[in-house]
Amino acid sequence: MATTNAATAPSVVSGTTDIPKSSSSNSLSSTTGSTLAGNFQTFLTLLTTQLQNQNPLDPLDTNQFTQQLVQFAGVEQQLKTNDSLSQLVTLQQTTQATQALGFVGKTALVDGTTATMTKSSATWHLNVPSDSTVDITVANSTGQTVFTGKYTAAAGTDIPFTWNGMGNDGTQWPDGKYTISATGKDVANNNVGIAAQVQGVVSSVDLTQSPPLLTIDGASYTLSQVKSIIATSSN
Repeated sequence: MATTNAATAPSVVSGTTDIPKSSSSNSLSSTTGSTLAGNFQTFLTLLTTQLQNQNPLDPLDTNQFTQQLVQFAGVEQQLKTNDSLSQLVTLQQTTQATQALGFVGKTALVDGTTATMTKSSATWHLNVPSDSTVDITVANSTGQTVFTGKYTAAAGTDIPFTWNGMGNDGTQWPDGKYTISATGKDVANNNVGIAAQVQGVVSSVDLTQSPPLLTIDGASYTLSQVKSIIATSSN
């Protein structure tokens, strides 16, 4: 795809967020104290009380005893299952938090249409499913159209489009946030859906949310929205 001026590497911002202390207030634990099956004395008390208060003319039969024992064991198993699930959720949240912190200071590519122009350069990455003629519109933060253009693009993913901030009327627009809109037509003049992505440095991580939120160029994204991490060359 033909582009305007080359992209300028974004300034690196870094930040960290402390990992919150784990809380067990929402965890249903069956491991503290004696479990139902382990507390044999409680079971005997319940059983003896039931036998003492049953109707002598209609005593509890063996099948009913068996059903109660099965129910008793089922309750304990459910408590253990709940406890195990709670532990798995805690482990998953810890893993997500650790993974999210590893992104701080790195440049990430995420789905999005709004990019920040810095030093008269803003870059978007387009996914074009087939060879197309692409119409691009750029609007400023107030929704005003500041640039339009028509380009030919071969099919591909992560195709960069860089705008130098120059409007169609020759106006040099100031640095700030700009939103792109891209539509395409293939060789048969059929509409082609074109997705846009933006890249930016992960400046901080909000671990109070589940899943954690990454702050990229002033916007929040989940880990699942990160498409790739872009390596930056070191001096």
